[in-house]
Amino acid sequence: MSISALRNANSLDKLLAQVQKDESPVQEKKSYVDERLWKPAVDKAGNGYAVIRFLPAPKGEELPWVRVWNHAFQGPTGQWYIENSLTTLNQKDPVSEYNTQLWNSGVESDKEIARKQKRKLQYYSNIYVVQDSAHPENEGKVFIYKYGKKIFDKLMEAMQPAFEDETPINPFDLWEGSNFKLKIRKVDGYWNYDKSEFGAKEPLAGSDEELEAVYGKEHSLQEFLAPTNFKSYDELKARLDAVLSGTVATGKTAAQQLDEDEEDFTPKFKSAPTPQPVSVGDDEDDDAMSYFEKLAND
Repeated sequence: MSISALRNANSLDKLLAQVQKDESPVQEKKSYVDERLWKPAVDKAGNGYAVIRFLPAPKGEELPWVRVWNHAFQGPTGQWYIENSLTTLNQKDPVSEYNTQLWNSGVESDKEIARKQKRKLQYYSNIYVVQDSAHPENEGKVFIYKYGKKIFDKLMEAMQPAFEDETPINPFDLWEGSNFKLKIRKVDGYWNYDKSEFGAKEPLAGSDEELEAVYGKEHSLQEFLAPTNFKSYDELKARLDAVLSGTVATGKTAAQQLDEDEEDFTPKFKSAPTPQPVSVGDDEDDDAMSYFEKLAND
């Protein structure tokens, strides 16, 4: 570079402009929010209302939902274990194995720990937002809705009503489905959905062309089950050890490895036959969103 070129390239204005660009909040802050996901809003009292329509399975996929198991708990080290469970993919998961050991110990305190550390279940479905007063800009758009077992039970009740005077509906059908009135209350610190209900059968739109436009905007759900969204067994085991004790255990067999943890407690086990799996993680009483809402408030 010549001296004359250097004079122009090294100007004070240019250097200050570059510094300002590097320190700009726009440059520093990156958004990791998935803009495809929709979440209902609640007021200060914990009440919320929206009307949504569950949509059919996306093109090339068989079901209008996918389910993902995960764990979220704080260990005695103060660290959090928040990871997707490999049981979602029908694979062994270190946390579930550890919970099984706790449950089969026969000690009630161990069972209580296992209950607190059980898996949490979340579902993902495509929805069309009919009414969202808190965020009207969402109305008329297609999103992915992440919800828990309580909402899923509402869907199952619509498809398989318990009483003879109730007509089954397919809530995912564009023509014969029904809008879902999502009503949220805060009860004992948790989001409660008991008052949520489906309306009467009605088409989502007035013409097949409009329905086709909505259907074409659906998002893939199977990607939530992609292996890239799950850590390997060894990675989860290492994270679990760190959350439990701040160290990473080595040289242990799968039966000896820790699984899931919540209390100030470092488990130790005697040699014993391999315990049989238990369904301690399958009895999901709390809606996933309510669970994480409580974590945020604690």
